[in-house]
Amino acid sequence: MEELIRLAFEIRARAYAPYSGYRVGAAVEGADGRVFTGVNVENMSYGATICAERSAIVKMVAEGSQRIRRIAVATKDGGAPCGICLQTMLEFCDHPSEVEIVAVNEALEPHYFQLSQLIPHGFHSSEVRRTE
Repeated sequence: MEELIRLAFEIRARAYAPYSGYRVGAAVEGADGRVFTGVNVENMSYGATICAERSAIVKMVAEGSQRIRRIAVATKDGGAPCGICLQTMLEFCDHPSEVEIVAVNEALEPHYFQLSQLIPHGFHSSEVRRTE
C-alpha cells in the first residue's frame, strides 16, 4: 500500500483544480497487479468534472484490466472518495469487502477502509444480470 500512497501523492501535483483548489491523486491496483493513476480534472460546468478515482479506473479499463484490488487516494485533508466514485468502484470488484481503500492527507496520516464500509448498500454488479 505504501507504493500506492507514494504514487497517489506524486500524481496529485498534476490535478487540474482551478475552481476548488482541491487537488486529488489516486492510484488503483488492479487484480492483475498493474497500477493505474489518475487526477481530478475540474470543469467550469461542475457536473463535467471527473474525480481522480474515476480517472484512474477509466485508465485501468482502457488498458485491459477490470477488477480493483486496492486504491490509495491523496488529498489535502484525507477525504474519502465521494459516492459516485464508490459506486464506480463497486462496478469493478467481485467482493466489496475485499477492496482496500486508504485515504491519506498531506501529513501522510492514513485512514483505511474496505469498500463495503464506505458504501454498504450500493448497486453491485453481481446483483445485475448483464446482457452483452
